[in-house]
Order: sequence, then structure tokens, then C-alpha cells
Amino acid sequence: MPKEFIMRGKTPSGTTEILEFGSQARPGYGYRLTEFQILSSTDITQQTVELAASITADNSHEDPANPNFNNDGLIATAIWNLDFADYQATHVIINDLFVITQDLILAVVDTKTGSPQDVNWQCRFEEIKLSGAAEAVANFKQYSIYNTSQ
Repeated sequence: MPKEFIMRGKTPSGTTEILEFGSQARPGYGYRLTEFQILSSTDITQQTVELAASITADNSHEDPANPNFNNDGLIATAIWNLDFADYQATHVIINDLFVITQDLILAVVDTKTGSPQDVNWQCRFEEIKLSGAAEAVANFKQYSIYNTSQ
């Protein structure tokens, strides 16, 4: 049975947070992002909310409100819309084949409210055993993404 764990938090709109893997990774293991969720941190019963978030394995974050899917380091993006009178929509895209061996960058933004609100987020990761060759490939992939991006 695969080992899973959750990281979650509350991040101010327009800021980034480091999800630490590099210093805590066990040799011979990598991780896959299997679930990514975002939610408002304020009372949603009387307002319209539009939140966006992105997770990258890169040297800088990907703009959550305008993600570039040509970025090989983009692992996940999510948008959460809530118009309390009409609709609620959540869209999440995850590259669950990306093997994580180094730190990630989470970026969040509240694009709709007059005064930006904090964004609650939760990520579920699955630990995977890697052969020596697979670990080397995963490390090289993240290293090359980190060192060739702008």
C-alpha cells in the first residue's frame, strides 16, 4: 500500500510558499502529487470569490492566474470560483506523472475581491520507491528545469 501524506496551509494572496522535499526526501524515494485543492479563507456566503494557485518545480513560481503549460516545471494549477448567487466551479489540473525529489513553489492569488484574501490549500502526495536509475533521472529532470528556466 502506498504511503500518502498531506501538506496544507493558508497563504496570503499574491505570495509564494516553499513546499520542502529536498531536505526531507529519503534516498531512493520520490513523491507524486495526487490531489490539489484550494478554498477561500473568508466567509463565502455573501461574496464572490475567484482564487487561483499553481505548484512548480522550478526556480520561480508560475503565475496562478495565467499559467503557461509550456513550462515543464508546472506540476499543478487550480482555480476556484464562487458566485454565491449563481454557481461554484473548481478546476484542477495535475501532472501526476511528475516525480518530485526537490522543493516545490506554491503560488496563490485571489483575483476577484476588492481586498485580496488568504487562500487555504491542501496537497496530497504519494511516496514512491525509485530504483537508482529512476532517482537519477528524476533528480536530473528537476535540476535541468531549475537551471534552464528564466
